[in-house]
Amino acid sequence: METILLEYAWVLVVLIVLEGLLAADNAVVMAVMVKHLPKVQQKKALFYGLLGAFVFRFAALFFITYLVNYWEIQALGAVYLLYISIKSIWDQKHHKEADPTKKKRKQSGFWMTVLKVELADIAFALDSMLAAVALAVTLPELGDFHIGGINGGQFTVMMIGGIIGLVLIRFAARQFVTLLEKYPSLETAAFLIVGWVGIKLVVMTLAHPKVHILAESFPHSAAWKLTFWIVLAGIAVGGYLTAVASKKKK
Repeated sequence: METILLEYAWVLVVLIVLEGLLAADNAVVMAVMVKHLPKVQQKKALFYGLLGAFVFRFAALFFITYLVNYWEIQALGAVYLLYISIKSIWDQKHHKEADPTKKKRKQSGFWMTVLKVELADIAFALDSMLAAVALAVTLPELGDFHIGGINGGQFTVMMIGGIIGLVLIRFAARQFVTLLEKYPSLETAAFLIVGWVGIKLVVMTLAHPKVHILAESFPHSAAWKLTFWIVLAGIAVGGYLTAVASKKKK
């Protein structure tokens, strides 16, 4: 019994680290979405948005064995993130070149921003839950009850990891908002990261067993993961250095 509990503790630690890594790119998306709101509303938008996301994730855990069969969920998430990225960068460029006397582009209101935060997190949710399932099912079954087609002990580990992941996203997003306020020109790099995460979901969609354009193992391969993180780090570092240089010129 002690050995089984140690296995569960170890997988939970790995899952928390994994959720922490996934929280990094998720948090950038959240940060750029709430940045236009007043500071008090930024915190509320993140809280309400992630509260709704928690409800979705918790419910989805019960149906994860069925949800994984629908590649359309990942495809919609990919389209949504790519749309946000392209539209935001286009609007930024257009706004800079526009006549300064023209009225500033209207931003989303508070509740619309909350909805966008929830939709963005739902786009990430399947990726994170699939990783959690892959880890949890390696554990020996604990107890003789099942939830959503998964052993109760394994389900509990997944749920705890998911809750901690959402908490990490919430606090990381707040830090990114502060960084964007300090370096406004960093926003372009942030939206590029949003687009790159969208590409990640495109790859996962193309590798889905029912689509099978890419090998099913490709999104989990060392080569793709290394490429993803190198490009993401390159965008982040390049954007930060550009933003710092831009601020010094002012």
